[in-house]
Amino acid sequence: MTPRFCRLWPVLLLPMLLNAAESPALGSTIFTWEGFTAKLTAVGERREVARLPSATLREFQSHISTLNPGLASHPPHTHPQEELIILREGELDVHINGTNTRVGPGSVFFFASNDPHAVRNAGDKPATYFVFNFTTAVTAEMRGKAPLPADPARLGSAIYAWDKLEVSETKVGQRRALTSLPTATMANFSVHVTTIRAGLAPHPPHRHPDEEIVLVKEGRLDVTVNGVTTRVGPGAVLFLASNDEHGWKNVGETDATYYVIRVKTEATPAVVAQN
Repeated sequence: MTPRFCRLWPVLLLPMLLNAAESPALGSTIFTWEGFTAKLTAVGERREVARLPSATLREFQSHISTLNPGLASHPPHTHPQEELIILREGELDVHINGTNTRVGPGSVFFFASNDPHAVRNAGDKPATYFVFNFTTAVTAEMRGKAPLPADPARLGSAIYAWDKLEVSETKVGQRRALTSLPTATMANFSVHVTTIRAGLAPHPPHRHPDEEIVLVKEGRLDVTVNGVTTRVGPGAVLFLASNDEHGWKNVGETDATYYVIRVKTEATPAVVAQN
């Protein structure tokens, strides 16, 4: 980074930070697949989910991309915010630090701060994937820096192929654990996949300080947040704000499977809020 750029980047970043500060914080919100609007892009389609600060994130940004066969999202690039992608359908070549890995539906990949990355549709049909970007107070400190060196105690860029995830049986169905570690910009970042059998709930309604994102892979859920229940299906995204009471139940006749992402940052409260 040149001295001139070092002087300029805080100025360039300031409008973005001011806009985020002026935006209302994202509270618990349910986004249904049917509520997303698809817009054509040069490589396929894009559906916007959210781009707002939250109680514990400087910005939570999410969208859904569809790539046409043979096309890439963009050339390999870097950015300080950390990113998680979940592949809904299709086949992708995932590029991380010069290495390409082919993955299929259900797979998950994490791009650590400032690691070069990109994806390309390697199949003969459109590929659709959910993108989640997480900006914290630490993210700005990573701008323009080299990626952190590998550390087994910290989550680096990683690919979790669906067909290689270990499955463990639970009282209500199954669980696939992916990760639970600090990252370059987050105090802890955990991801798992839960399957619950018809008519069952994973737990009673509860609350916790860390914010949670849920993506429904398959099945139907009745989701209750702060006493209000909404029925959702595949492709729904749930953002559960810090300390909001939430729970859900499988109301379908088949298994329901969903991804769970939980995020702790420097702004996450230390204790559970009381009623």
